[in-house]
Amino acid sequence: MSAKYIRLADALRALLIQRTDGVYKLPSEQELCMQYQVSRQTVRTALSLLEQEGLIEKRPGSGSYSTGLGAKKRHVVILVNNAEEYTTPSLLSDIKAILREKGYFVTVYSTYSKISREREILKSLDPASFRGLIAEAVKSALPNPNLDLYESLRRKGAAVLFVGSHYPAPPAFPHIIDDNYYGGYLLGRHLIRQGHSRIAGIFQIDDMRGLERCRGLFAALRDFDLPFSDEPVHWYTSAEYEALERRSDTAFLTSFLRKGLLECSAAVCQNDEIAYWLIRELRYANIRIPEELSIVSFDNSYMSELDSIHITSLAHKPHEVGYTAAETLLRIIRGERVTTEPLTWKLTAKGSDLPYER
Repeated sequence: MSAKYIRLADALRALLIQRTDGVYKLPSEQELCMQYQVSRQTVRTALSLLEQEGLIEKRPGSGSYSTGLGAKKRHVVILVNNAEEYTTPSLLSDIKAILREKGYFVTVYSTYSKISREREILKSLDPASFRGLIAEAVKSALPNPNLDLYESLRRKGAAVLFVGSHYPAPPAFPHIIDDNYYGGYLLGRHLIRQGHSRIAGIFQIDDMRGLERCRGLFAALRDFDLPFSDEPVHWYTSAEYEALERRSDTAFLTSFLRKGLLECSAAVCQNDEIAYWLIRELRYANIRIPEELSIVSFDNSYMSELDSIHITSLAHKPHEVGYTAAETLLRIIRGERVTTEPLTWKLTAKGSDLPYER
């Protein structure tokens, strides 16, 4: 016959497997002693075994809690706009690394920035088969009819977390996002301090990230008492962005060159991919970078260094977004209350911008 602490650990392990409704606090040591008619030392040895297996965690002064790994559902679903988009593979790799370390396996779906595709995926998900959902919002600046499905999954026990872009409309969900307003302000202030007063911008109109980055740029111009108007700002849609990624269709960038850059000496881009393609179009138009036009952007990804002109860009700490998202989801699964602050940006100056010479 096995030792008492092993039999107790087996009984508690079976209990944890049945609990899939978030956090579960185990009975106190004294209650376990009475319930299973064992000594306190036996209880402590059994709990230590479960802790070593990662099934529970001990919180000083509070007791022992499930980690969520004891449940049968060790599955996390991730929804992204495009799993092949230039920053997404590294983000997914970071999230998977943390989750796999904790015993979860991951399934990734691409919505291709289509609300109908998002709805199709959400309706196909069985909340009995997974514990958590990490999602990137689709066209987050537009009304979305799928919030009811996210809420339904949450009510049925799935932990839901948005990363990168989220839906500002209720119901509210936990989210890991960039401080996009401050990012736009930071890039605007950087260019203004270099002497630029006419600054253009190109942003995605159906994504909250684009709106917030534009608002930040406008705020910097306002605070430095510089003029700003609609003309130097150009908006593109997710459909135009998809055409750029799939077919190298730069029509909207050509339009930007014709309308948005008049009398401007600098431009703030939505991200590194837009900046990279814009520099190529500028080169075709015989506009020298950075001598005639300074370019700055967001993400500080590998695309900021694909061209011979390296792009001044905003960055996060390495792995910060993915690791934070995975760890936050695990906390939600454990039933902890989470509060998240927007992730801050740091400017990485390179060769795509210069002080403006009047």
